[in-house]
Amino acid sequence: MTSTSNPDDGSPRQLRSPTATHWGNYEVVTDSDGDVKALEPAADDPRPSPIGRGVAAAHHAPNRILQPMVRRGWLEHGPRYDGGGRGAEPFVPVSWDDAAGLIAAELDRVRHTYGNEAIYGGSYGWGSAGRFHHAQSQVHRFLNVLGGFTSSVGSYSAAAMEAVMPHVIGGGPWNAVEQSPLWQEIADHGELVVSFGGLAARNAQANSGGVGRHQNVDQQRRCRDNGVAFVNVSPWRSDADDALEAEWVPLRPNTDVPLMLALAYVLITEERYDADFVRRCCTGFEVFERYVLGRSDGLPKAPGWAAELTGVDAATIIRLARRIARHRTVLNVSLSVQRQDHGEQPYWTATVLAALSGSMGRPGGGFAAALGISQTGVERRRHAVAALPQGHNPVETFIPVARIADMLLHPGEPFDYDGRRLSYPDIRLVYWAGGNPFHHHQDLNRLVRAWQRPETVICHEPWWNPLARHCDIVLPAATMLERNDFAAGKTDLTLSAMHRATEPPGQSRTDYDAFATIAGKLGLQKEFTEGRSADEWVEELYERTRDRLADDGVTLPEFAEFWADGRGHLVTPPPQDRPNQYRLLREDPDTHPLATPSGRIEVFSRTVAGFGYDDCPGHPVWLEPREWEGDAQRRHPFDLISPQPAHRLHSQYDHGTHSRSAKVRDREALTVNRQDAAARGIADGDVVRVYNDRGACLAGAVLSDDIRPGVLALPTGAWYDPAGTRADGSLDKHGNPNVLTRDIGTSRLAQGPTSGTTLVDIERYDGEPLPVTAFDPARTCP
Repeated sequence: MTSTSNPDDGSPRQLRSPTATHWGNYEVVTDSDGDVKALEPAADDPRPSPIGRGVAAAHHAPNRILQPMVRRGWLEHGPRYDGGGRGAEPFVPVSWDDAAGLIAAELDRVRHTYGNEAIYGGSYGWGSAGRFHHAQSQVHRFLNVLGGFTSSVGSYSAAAMEAVMPHVIGGGPWNAVEQSPLWQEIADHGELVVSFGGLAARNAQANSGGVGRHQNVDQQRRCRDNGVAFVNVSPWRSDADDALEAEWVPLRPNTDVPLMLALAYVLITEERYDADFVRRCCTGFEVFERYVLGRSDGLPKAPGWAAELTGVDAATIIRLARRIARHRTVLNVSLSVQRQDHGEQPYWTATVLAALSGSMGRPGGGFAAALGISQTGVERRRHAVAALPQGHNPVETFIPVARIADMLLHPGEPFDYDGRRLSYPDIRLVYWAGGNPFHHHQDLNRLVRAWQRPETVICHEPWWNPLARHCDIVLPAATMLERNDFAAGKTDLTLSAMHRATEPPGQSRTDYDAFATIAGKLGLQKEFTEGRSADEWVEELYERTRDRLADDGVTLPEFAEFWADGRGHLVTPPPQDRPNQYRLLREDPDTHPLATPSGRIEVFSRTVAGFGYDDCPGHPVWLEPREWEGDAQRRHPFDLISPQPAHRLHSQYDHGTHSRSAKVRDREALTVNRQDAAARGIADGDVVRVYNDRGACLAGAVLSDDIRPGVLALPTGAWYDPAGTRADGSLDKHGNPNVLTRDIGTSRLAQGPTSGTTLVDIERYDGEPLPVTAFDPARTCP
């Protein structure tokens, strides 16, 4: 509940209000004037995220958007293909009534002239942890009330996994994550965790929808205390917590699959694999076996072969394979490993390797996906929590989420996706609420060019971030601190209250109020709101959740009691053994078949083979990346990895004090191996230019022995800050790696992002670097 305290030093009294974020629960401290002073972590969180430290200073930052804004060129000349003005021109402040009228008229023009297919409803689900004020749900509900929109499928986080794993193990797109063994099981029964892509502690900070208590890292450490050994297969030693004392296997980026295939080769040729499980619980093994042994292509996938590709010596590969066969082993694959060229292959190959290992379907062993992120491995599922109904979208057109630039640049052109032949729609209007495409999309210079193509781009944003700067109409959005809601994270059993701590500044409004206003202009307000205020919707969704959980044997207090307490912990169902699908499959594959065509793990998939994709055939294979260190013709010598940042969530609150405290000379920190830095005359703290044929950025060098030579690490999320003012491929001054990454799909199966397949070069930047202006307000004019 909201509480009041009166400091003894005579300073103004303080108010404390509970809230929830994707990176944890906090108390918001405000003074009697409503000024946000601090976010203090919830007292019962054993390992709170420090990201909250940066929120207070950002709340009233100079780049806060305080009233509706319209780009001058759009206001003067109307909607049209602009040819480069978007992102370059100043904005004109307008009233809410004028802004809502402009938006309503433009939506009407586009849908009546071109059809609702010409509207792209862009969003990403990380905007807020709240169940009601969830930007993606809000914009999709609004556009569905208007007759629908072109949507997207998949995620930037895990598109390749989401597409391929339903063919391999059945179930939904995230079933591979949901079936991972729990840390408790690993601590009690496991002996070895081999993690491809590591188990970076920074990734355990956040959880979609919120995290009540951070437990993942502590549970990893408990496993280590119980004698479980860890192996970190990654080019970066920092991808595993130091307390795990993990063995580091520093392989080349993009070569996880050759290593996995060589491990399988050892298990097969030394007859150490689980032939019984493979025979009873898998299908198509003989096809994979012929490939691994080289009988189908004349190339045995032996340790020596893999050593040439991965940089991991053959003796290490053989020793690791024998350890896997000898011990109860978890084979974990991080989400980062599938964000590369042919990213479907690491997940498929690791699943097959786990099936061979002898640990699949046994407590504390088998295959795991993304075991290091927040609640994965802590809980297998959460209760059924209500969300804002989005209604029905009658428009069937969609794109894979990472193909937005292709869609805008090539309307009408065909593309393949998961066995279907589709065409890109002709988008005339983009409506975005929640998420920042100028953070999570690849090849930002190409995106900037594509972003000029629509006739109108509209967004809701609290701050002048790169998305807002590249829109035509910008509505000032309230933040999580300025609205009431409740949160419940994915695979998290905590329900958390989110009290409004302060009023929205200036003319800021919630997404809901903004959409209700525009719907009113279109005569559709009743359909959008159903006659409820935002606070009434929050209570309604809570009561729907309460009714659902009663069927699960969980009793929640009435809303008034929950709200007064400020936080409610879900009581889990009575303790019970909840085995994952692999354990049930091992016990009796006929009684507990998987949701695949064969009912088994599909080592070879006739379905995928039937698609005829040369970049994703019917069984796990090694396919050489289109850009990698092993290419003798490569123009740039360094592999660039772009991990999740430790000091913010994606690009959120990059302008906050905590994120900015980690910058080097105001730029994003680039980790460089000391030997590589010495060869180029780069010292710790130097500003460096990172570049390739797609773009260039400035970053601050941090020298380390913990990264493999020939590899650079530049975290994602630094706000895009081009030196130029038009779509001309300008130097990014701030250190956004996506000016360098490739905008090509993983394969025709998933069309996921391939940010992990990127070659670059670096040089010391001599002279005074251009100042960072990413956090300045946009230019405005009367």
